[in-house]
Amino acid sequence: MKTKITLLLFLLTLSLTAQEKIDYSSKVTTIDSTIATLYFVISGNKGEARNWELFKHLFRKDAKLIATGKNEKKQTTLRYMSSEDYIKFSEKWLMDNGFHELEIKRETQTFGNIAHVFSTYEAYNSKDDDTPLMRGINSIQLFNDGKRWWIVNLYWNQESKESPIPEDYLPKSSN
Repeated sequence: MKTKITLLLFLLTLSLTAQEKIDYSSKVTTIDSTIATLYFVISGNKGEARNWELFKHLFRKDAKLIATGKNEKKQTTLRYMSSEDYIKFSEKWLMDNGFHELEIKRETQTFGNIAHVFSTYEAYNSKDDDTPLMRGINSIQLFNDGKRWWIVNLYWNQESKESPIPEDYLPKSSN
């Protein structure tokens, strides 16, 4: 009988804990807060777990994350992912290597309840690194449902020797 009561109490506690939802609404009230949260949640030191619930909260249910890159045959390709696919694909690498993605310039266009953000980034393994691991541009499409901003597409291209970031999308030098 004691075992059954203990099990019942454990299951009740587990159920109540699962029902507690963290309120992330302040993270998605503006385009700025949504983009800042995206960069914040993906970044972390080696061995540091990411807040994947917050990450998923940024995206509409049917949102796509689209990576461009080269396949084994050196052909340019696309990889379409859901937020869950991205987590499965990236979580181990992010934990094993550390990854800090920083926005260095932004171009935003809005019309009604849609927005398009061209966000140039630099990525580092550690906050202490001087040289970026990579740079690129995130093309982020957002939708406002009257209550909050949702990311509906996150499409990115990493800079390469063949495809450098155009000067227009880099910060102006302070000479």
